[in-house]
Amino acid sequence: MKFYKNLYVGDTIKNPNKVKWKLRLGSVQPTIYVIVLSKGRDQLEIYHSGFLRQKYYGKHPPYIIGISSGYEEAVDIVVKIVQEALQASGSPDIKKFLFP
Repeated sequence: MKFYKNLYVGDTIKNPNKVKWKLRLGSVQPTIYVIVLSKGRDQLEIYHSGFLRQKYYGKHPPYIIGISSGYEEAVDIVVKIVQEALQASGSPDIKKFLFP
């Protein structure tokens, strides 16, 4: 599992390193959601952390852009990323914004 170097962290996450450690171990974290880089045509996807315990993600680890405590907070982070992309380049292309 890979994490973005400037990981977006929700305001309610008190210890992001602990959350990252638990994600790597596959521990159950009922309130944690992750924002991942889409492998398809979409830009970003929001997953519950429990999805990452599936065998598929062991073989195909996601690239995590952000972590949050709750779905609404994850949506707020995605909105923030889109706004930053629009301000920086005038385009909503998140992948080009995150990886110039």
